[in-house]
Amino acid sequence: MKNRFKIWQFLLLIWIITLLIRFELLINTYDLIFSWLILLISDLDTALSQISFDLLDSMIAGILFIVIPLLSIIYRKKLGFLYGKVFPAAIFLILLITCFLFAPLISNKNPDFYKNIGITKLLPPLSSVQVLHFKNDQNFQPSESFEKFLFLKDKVVKKSFDESIQYLDSISTGGKIIYYQNGIGKEANRESLLLRVKDPFITKQMFILGSDQFGRDVLTRLIYGARISLMVGFGSVIISLIIGLTFGFLAGYGGGLPDAVFSRFTDMLLSFPIIFLVVLILALFGNSLLSVIVVLGFSSWMSLFKVVKTEVLSIKEKNYFVSSKLLGLSKKQLLFNEVLPVIIVPIIVNVIFQFGNVIIAESALSYLGLGLGNNYPSWGSMIQSGQEYLSLAWWMIFSPGITLIFTLLSANSFGISLSRKLNPRLQND
Repeated sequence: MKNRFKIWQFLLLIWIITLLIRFELLINTYDLIFSWLILLISDLDTALSQISFDLLDSMIAGILFIVIPLLSIIYRKKLGFLYGKVFPAAIFLILLITCFLFAPLISNKNPDFYKNIGITKLLPPLSSVQVLHFKNDQNFQPSESFEKFLFLKDKVVKKSFDESIQYLDSISTGGKIIYYQNGIGKEANRESLLLRVKDPFITKQMFILGSDQFGRDVLTRLIYGARISLMVGFGSVIISLIIGLTFGFLAGYGGGLPDAVFSRFTDMLLSFPIIFLVVLILALFGNSLLSVIVVLGFSSWMSLFKVVKTEVLSIKEKNYFVSSKLLGLSKKQLLFNEVLPVIIVPIIVNVIFQFGNVIIAESALSYLGLGLGNNYPSWGSMIQSGQEYLSLAWWMIFSPGITLIFTLLSANSFGISLSRKLNPRLQND
């Protein structure tokens, strides 16, 4: 039976599942956006002072959740790839991009959230713990616009610590309410508890992929780690694309001295183990997100340079290129109007393969402690921290490791499929 499942149908399925699972969170997010806009009109200074990365992240994810489907419907005739058939590599890459755009909606926890480490640390996959809820400021209904905004912000924006809950092993609700943590009983004041009818409000928190040594949810860190990998991948590829395209065109078009200089410089970088240069630069200038993107971008343009240079050398003798040159077109116009449309296929394929290489490079740097540090959840740093608990918590390495492998395989498989589709000579191979 032929596969008739289209990419747009798979995207619609993901959208519907997210809508059903996170419906309450989405409503609160849109209410938060509306509340912030009202506050922006009534009190500009206060509204601007409340802006933070986590707040913008949640609001932008909520807006994109509505805007992207609408734009896809409006421009569906121009987005022909949406009608292509779904294949495994596309499925995995779509899931990664979904995590990149909608991480605050997909995961309802902060990646650095921890609580009661003695109970939650090193839990195996599909484990669950009981959660006892206490009263907090979220349990009143605010009246003023600023109070309502803060109320909704606490509901939507994920915090790394929450004083209104306690993880526990068991609880006794006889005359006194006593909850047990690691075998130690603690008495809870009934007036401080969030009650359902007369009993304490108790829920269960599941750790689908287990927890790490600090009790943090592995699945949540895996989702947010996808954002880091894709951000580093896209940023580095754009930098290397600009450098490789520019240098390759100048070398191929100019020939002579420019060709000799750029080619020898490229050969020198290719002959030198680039990882040592990357480690040296990061050690000297720090390992922030921007520095990692810039360093990986400036160290991965050489293969693209050779592709562009080879293509330009074959194009510049063509009649249409010579005619355009005689008409007085500038080098910029020749590059974008005459060269780029011809060489776009090999460039796209090369960029996709390079994207996978950059992701593995970032993970390797994080594993060595030279990546993004502890400020961001990274797959490489997750593997590095999990190796110390390999005998006790195999899932700490397995989850990010298998995700990294599937990402590389999916990127390479997508590149091969795209190359065959764009190059008619390869379609029958």
